[in-house]
Amino acid sequence: MTAIPAGNAPAARRLSPAVMGSYGVGAAAYGVKDSGFGTFLLLYYNQVVGVPAATVGFVVMCALVIDAFIDPTIGTLSDRTRSRWGRRHPWMYGAAFPIMIGWVLLWNPPTSSTQAALGWLFAVAVLVRSAVSAYEVPSQALAAELSGDYDERTRIMAYRYLFGWAGGLLMLISAYIYFLAPAPGYPNGLLNPDGYKGFAIAGAAFMGVTILVSALGTHKQIPFLPKQEARKLTLRETFAELRETVRNRAFVILMLAGMAAYTGQGVTYAMSNYLYSFVWRFTGMTFVYFSLSLFAGVGIAFVAAPRLGAWMSKPKAACIAAICGALIGTTPYWLRLAGVFPGLDNPAMLPTLFAFAALSTACGVTAYILGASMLADVVEDSEVRTGRRSEGVFFAGGFFIQKCTSGIGIFVCGLILAAAGFPAKAVPGQVPVATLDRLTLIYAAAVVICSTLAALCYVRFPFGRREHELRMARLAGAPEIDSAPRNPAA
Repeated sequence: MTAIPAGNAPAARRLSPAVMGSYGVGAAAYGVKDSGFGTFLLLYYNQVVGVPAATVGFVVMCALVIDAFIDPTIGTLSDRTRSRWGRRHPWMYGAAFPIMIGWVLLWNPPTSSTQAALGWLFAVAVLVRSAVSAYEVPSQALAAELSGDYDERTRIMAYRYLFGWAGGLLMLISAYIYFLAPAPGYPNGLLNPDGYKGFAIAGAAFMGVTILVSALGTHKQIPFLPKQEARKLTLRETFAELRETVRNRAFVILMLAGMAAYTGQGVTYAMSNYLYSFVWRFTGMTFVYFSLSLFAGVGIAFVAAPRLGAWMSKPKAACIAAICGALIGTTPYWLRLAGVFPGLDNPAMLPTLFAFAALSTACGVTAYILGASMLADVVEDSEVRTGRRSEGVFFAGGFFIQKCTSGIGIFVCGLILAAAGFPAKAVPGQVPVATLDRLTLIYAAAVVICSTLAALCYVRFPFGRREHELRMARLAGAPEIDSAPRNPAA
């Protein structure tokens, strides 16, 4: 193994609620972006602008080619940034304004032709996701630097996911209650083009404010973060180090798990308005109540994930949570197809659906929190092997997977709609039952497959608490580290 300087590990410390909150609130910006991309983007460009669903999904996925270069570049540059504000904060401050501008542009495409709208979508989607990367990659990398404690990292990620979902759901609720509420001429407010203009401006302002609040709130932590000496490398040496870093076995396993898990989430996000509007016939405030049930599930995960990770180990807990989330979340659709779920005119239908959604969300978010916490632990595994702290590179990989699967989710959703024969500019209540049955069957099967693959990856994560604590001891200056076989259950 490569020799490393002693004392280069982050302290295994508990963070105050104020620091946790300041760190977590920045994730609300990504929550807004993710809910907008996942929940409204396909619907807007398909049903409002009039672009075929499969074409929208294809264009969004094509934009990922650019992300494949941008994300690792930002991660590498962030790791090597040297300033009086540390490695992460210059990026966090600088990303706020470009994110705001890109978000407004995304929801105001030219309407002169389909080709113009598609070109606009591609260019602005790249702009928005690149700007979000410039914030999210350094911000996520910061989680591994704030504390080296095995369990504290799960708490840090729990705060991040809590605020991330809160930001996304707040924008969802605002959209359903105000921006995209039913209006004269638009009984289904989701089809009102004017509503998306206000939605865009409010989202941009919210993202800018939360990013700056997070950067300012964690600014005082800069002196406590790990530091590395600046090194001059050739381009060839840079790529050689990058390849060595990302070949880490634990990292590869988490990327495969994330690819499967977030693809399932991306499909669910992209399908949500189709399912809720056309299958379950949500209207008006029903969307709000449903969003609140989802946030209740996030609250459960916020409490449960750190406790489960400490009790049964992160890999096992993530595996179980991923499986349970898929089974619980798709149960209403299997029961509907079997003809035993409460009907649309049954008062028990909505409360039952909301309960399944809350529990499914709790399980899914628990798996995401634990996966992110494991990714933070990979940093020290790599540092012991290579002598370098590469938080930015690892979290760039994780973030690229999230964005990649968001695009794949929209693309798969377009394929599902096409396979089900779902009509453009459809009206709730007028879509044939056979079409809805095909839609729900394909959707539920896709989610179960994705979550099962994620669970199989999580359970193969190669180390646990004992190995991590031994590495932290070595990084803090201990001369030896135990080379005993790894045990994920440790």
